[in-house]
Amino acid sequence: MKITADTNILVRAIIADDAVQSLLAISVLANAENVVIPIHVLCEVAWVLSQSYKIKAADIRGAIAQLCDAENVSVDRPLLAAGLAMLDAGGDFADGVIAHDGRTLGAEVFVSFDAKAVKLLMAQGVKALVPA
Repeated sequence: MKITADTNILVRAIIADDAVQSLLAISVLANAENVVIPIHVLCEVAWVLSQSYKIKAADIRGAIAQLCDAENVSVDRPLLAAGLAMLDAGGDFADGVIAHDGRTLGAEVFVSFDAKAVKLLMAQGVKALVPA
């Protein structure tokens, strides 16, 4: 079976806070021929782990990387790398994804009121600014 994994499946597999659902999530992921993980789902996973479970960025990075390293997982690898790079830099996974995706679609500058995201992206060589 080829599946698209929703956020709640991935979170249950990572957190294991519900014995029944966690085992079901792990089983469905392990037994699928192909697990497609849309990048939007990984943005949600990072946010839920950070905000709801108060997990540190390094641990979120490890969990996402481990999920995506499975042989049966399909994910947009350049977007994944951009999100992980932002986590490594101390930022939000989604900001890295958004900036990279924007550049891929033709944008020249990432613009945000999030000064931290702008600073971190600029440190990575991405043109970014806070409107003034």
